Amino acid sequence: MSPAEHPPVFIQSRDNALVKDLRRLMEEGAAYRKQGRYWIEGDHLCRAALTRGVKPAVAVFSEKFWQSPENVFARAAARNIVIDTALFASLSPLPSPAPFGFLMDLPTQQAGIQPGVAAVVLDRVQDAGNVGSILRSASAFGFGQVIALKGSAALWSGKVLRAGMGAHFALHLVENASQEDVLALQQPLLVTSSHQGDWLHRAALPWPCTWVMGHEGQGVSESLQAAAQHHIRITQPGGEESLNVGAAAAICLHASAAARAD
Repeated sequence: MSPAEHPPVFIQSRDNALVKDLRRLMEEGAAYRKQGRYWIEGDHLCRAALTRGVKPAVAVFSEKFWQSPENVFARAAARNIVIDTALFASLSPLPSPAPFGFLMDLPTQQAGIQPGVAAVVLDRVQDAGNVGSILRSASAFGFGQVIALKGSAALWSGKVLRAGMGAHFALHLVENASQEDVLALQQPLLVTSSHQGDWLHRAALPWPCTWVMGHEGQGVSESLQAAAQHHIRITQPGGEESLNVGAAAAICLHASAAARAD
């Protein structure tokens, strides 16, 4: 058995309360809001959390993986849970679930939005893959916080966490924010548009700033369009009407990072 500072608790019953909580976290996108904790699984996400100094509340292993020499996570948490291998595999909706994961305490949002910190606002961005992609771009290009307005995908859901590939642990994340919260940042607000504004490659981009990325079909709301100081267009010589919001975010955030570096 892999050595650990704290002896594990073994679970074999599907009626165990922790097993039921894990199943909800894996299957229900917003279950973390009720439980105050979220679930990550697999080597990449678990290592990403530890690398950023984010410690798990509980480490959970299948019995087979717990006994494996490949288990290097036995000391990652103060509490280890080992679940019957077949039962553990049955919990996940994924076709090839990982044999271990971490239960993480949900960060508090008592500090709210952080003034003066470059931000990305998600205005009802609903696709989990797009949201995770935007989080990755925000982290890569030096934006410290992502603010999700009401109607956006649940930031700590399993799908967004997997798409984010560890970006969550480098960002300050705020959910269910309002337009008033965004305006309280008091820094330049930039919105993308397919029909008006400055071309991105010619624009003088301010820093710090707040980029707003809008709903996949409707774009940025009219009220935020009206409040923005800068309207930006991305040149598209190929003639497409618009870009996927995840791709548009990567282009815009990179442009801000490049302008800051000049």
